[in-house]
Amino acid sequence: MNRLLLAIGFLTRLPVPIVRADADDVAAAVRYYPLAGLPVGAAVAAAGTLGGLVDPWTAALAALAAWCWITGALHVDGLADLADGLGAAHGDRTRLLAVMADPHLGSFGVVALVLQLLAKLVLLHALAPAGWWPVVLVAAAARLGPLAWARWLRPLKPGLGAAVAGAVRVRDLAGWMAVLAGASVLLPPLATAYPLIGGYALWLRRRIGGVTGDAHGAGIELVETGLLLALVAAGGR
Repeated sequence: MNRLLLAIGFLTRLPVPIVRADADDVAAAVRYYPLAGLPVGAAVAAAGTLGGLVDPWTAALAALAAWCWITGALHVDGLADLADGLGAAHGDRTRLLAVMADPHLGSFGVVALVLQLLAKLVLLHALAPAGWWPVVLVAAAARLGPLAWARWLRPLKPGLGAAVAGAVRVRDLAGWMAVLAGASVLLPPLATAYPLIGGYALWLRRRIGGVTGDAHGAGIELVETGLLLALVAAGGR
């Protein structure tokens, strides 16, 4: 239970009880990331439902605002940092990591952030008529990504990527993949998470040679958007 609370406390702005934990507990909390995605998705779905009392665009904006609030924009910040690093590095991995560590936001990051938020807004608007409950599973499925990336990719620097690298066991990843398969029976577009998570891992390995905390956050954002797109393409079913 402590590790689940740590996962919720790290991935969301929700108040959680203070628990005693060591470095191993903090790292092992990654095993509970998909569960921590459930309250994220529930908050987005609730906001979208309330906004839908006005019109679909208000519903989409309310859902997006809730998404940014409950996550503290943590993952979209990672996406912006990754975009800045890739845009400025010109193939130099050392420079890429240095730029990603810079707290200032550059033009590449701004563009990536704006495009990501616009993509989610448009997709949430398209999804609104079909209902909001699938978003709960989208948020949970996307947070399976860090387990896979931590298991498959080497960490490039100290931080989150390095901390969770040894915390994901084969049975953890296999178990969550099986849960995703079961959920995909209920919601078939959810199976798109498999190629999205795997494809992103291959891209990270080829492009930057490993994973960082920012890359984990960016991946969550990209998988969420890909899953929303899959839902919209399937008519929300």
